[in-house]
Amino acid sequence: MAVRAWGLCSRKVLTVKDLKKILESNPVEASTACRIDCGGTLDIKTFYYPLRHFAPCTFNIALNMKTRVRLLPYRSGLVKVSSRGFPTEVHQAESAPFDSPLGLMFAVAAYFGVEGVHIEMVSASPPKSGLGGSSTAAVALIAALSKALNVQMSQENVVLLAHAIEEAVAGVPCGLQDQLAAAYGGVHAWYWPGGPTEPPFKRLVVLTNTDYTALERRVLVAYCGMPHESRDNNTKWVHHFVTGKERSLWVEIVTSTKAFVDALRARDWAGAVNAMNREVEIRRKITPEVFDELGEALLKSALTESCGARFTGAGGGGCIWALGETAAIEKVRAAWTEILSERQDARLLDARVDPKGLEVS
Repeated sequence: MAVRAWGLCSRKVLTVKDLKKILESNPVEASTACRIDCGGTLDIKTFYYPLRHFAPCTFNIALNMKTRVRLLPYRSGLVKVSSRGFPTEVHQAESAPFDSPLGLMFAVAAYFGVEGVHIEMVSASPPKSGLGGSSTAAVALIAALSKALNVQMSQENVVLLAHAIEEAVAGVPCGLQDQLAAAYGGVHAWYWPGGPTEPPFKRLVVLTNTDYTALERRVLVAYCGMPHESRDNNTKWVHHFVTGKERSLWVEIVTSTKAFVDALRARDWAGAVNAMNREVEIRRKITPEVFDELGEALLKSALTESCGARFTGAGGGGCIWALGETAAIEKVRAAWTEILSERQDARLLDARVDPKGLEVS
């Protein structure tokens, strides 16, 4: 095709790339990790700039439920995107919509100016489960397209580009934690800048590989059998914050998240549970609907055994994760298995830590 687009990394005019022939001889695959979290929303500029005096951070654990993106050859001029749980979409490269269910993938393809490609996504996590699925797929796609086009991009730049494109097409403020967990893996706290000239994030390793087994014995992750829409609660949280309603609650969320990180670094499981439950308690004051009826039952059973329980992402469906001492978590596992059996598709998920994050082959 003769379509041309401006390259965002230089002033040079670039010609749209037909990947069909490249991929016929060399398909490309990239995979990334999804995550569970505490202190989400604080990774949005709306929050972390006004709260900069309190050094806000967000915690996440990358899970070994990988999102895999494969690039396969397709008809010239077209881009095809397929993913379990969504209708497959095929569009002309120059007119693909960015507001469809798979629009973020078409927006990434447009950034690279490609056609003649089938973007096949396979995720080990349930669709719309609140584990950062769309953001992780964007990170994987950017890495895969970079390899296919022989474009060198650092891990940090892959993350920042994925976030920038998602925020641009979403039309609402978006956080950065999903992309970071997807790319870096592991167990981290991410600290957010106090000004626009500072680095976009600071990474703190909370637990190392040698600690993962101990952590995995103390963590449960459950899918509630109902997809969520992260925009709903995020919009309410942003509105609550910018209108100044009980803004002190957000300071408490920062304090609780930092206490959670400090306790986990010290392997103080009880202290981490207390901080986690406090963060959830504050969130529920702002948005009681973060747990549905089944989620409330899961929360109650975890609290009964002196464990912590938290929704992932923005809640309102999706997943819930629990933290506690080993013996207590085993009791919660039995209770959760029974509760989850009451809803179709609800189930416990693999809670192993992914140490690698982004991988490209």
